[in-house]
Amino acid sequence: MELVLVHPEIPHNSGCVARLSAALGLRLHLVEPLGFSLEDRHLKRAGLDYWPAMQLVVHRDWERLAAALAGDSARPFEQRVRLFSARGGRSLFASTFERDDVLVFGSESKGLPAELLARHGERRVYVPIRACVRSLNLANTVCLAAYTALVAAGVELPDNDGSYAPDARADEDVWPADVARSSG
Repeated sequence: MELVLVHPEIPHNSGCVARLSAALGLRLHLVEPLGFSLEDRHLKRAGLDYWPAMQLVVHRDWERLAAALAGDSARPFEQRVRLFSARGGRSLFASTFERDDVLVFGSESKGLPAELLARHGERRVYVPIRACVRSLNLANTVCLAAYTALVAAGVELPDNDGSYAPDARADEDVWPADVARSSG
């Protein structure tokens, strides 16, 4: 399973998602433009010292993301995409997920681009909320969605008996920019 943030704006939210990706061993993809630098101290702080334990890939645009992930599965990329939106689609809790799904989330202020929602409308998923609330926090939504999708897909969650063993590079001053790869 893959996590994708399209045009994220708030470094703290992206850092929290990065920390989640390290905790679950999921690759995190950021699709530009980003509303922050990978050198942002708030981004680094939210991800704590877990940056060495994660895979972070930055893509110039949606097309490069799709091309990069196209060969990762026997299923076509378009069948793996799950677009999370506050408006429309199928409830997260009524949705089925596969181990190779790509969970996609939009920016904090605008959500996912309209053309993406139109192109993959049948792949939309929402988290149920009351009508008086516009949306949930991005990092909270990604966390809820990731755990729910993994369990629904039958993926075994990390075994945690309460112990902590830091990554070998945890004491180094590793920044997001140090671990990020570019898809070109």
